[in-house]
Amino acid sequence: MTRIALLNFMRRHRVAVQASVGNDTAPQAAIVGIAVGDDFEVVFDTLNSSRKARNLAANACIALVFGGWGTTEEQTVQYEGLADSPAGPELERVRQLYFSVYPDGRDRLSWPGLIHVRVRPTWLRYSDFARNPPQILEFSAAELAEFR
Repeated sequence: MTRIALLNFMRRHRVAVQASVGNDTAPQAAIVGIAVGDDFEVVFDTLNSSRKARNLAANACIALVFGGWGTTEEQTVQYEGLADSPAGPELERVRQLYFSVYPDGRDRLSWPGLIHVRVRPTWLRYSDFARNPPQILEFSAAELAEFR
């Protein structure tokens, strides 16, 4: 597995399941439309009134799952990271990344309370159970930065 192959796998998926934790420690999960940057950052949009936005404002820890949806797709990425809502030039940069996957995202900019969430990885696991034996690769944030 190369860096490019891992990024391509993640980018093949336009949606991922995201999970966060509420103030009452209850888990919350939702499917979100995502874009993946060259450094494995993930961007999605949501309303600031959504549970996920409120959860992430209180606790930046987030998990995402890519893949594994279809009966023949036995590859997944489990992804843990820290979420934030960038501002200024960084917000414009992550928006452009998001719009490269979802051009219609520009139309949502007029929605009251729309925000863009950026997630930076702290841990990632790629699993391919179609292989025998299965291929399972784990990466810390530092290992992802060095992964070539």
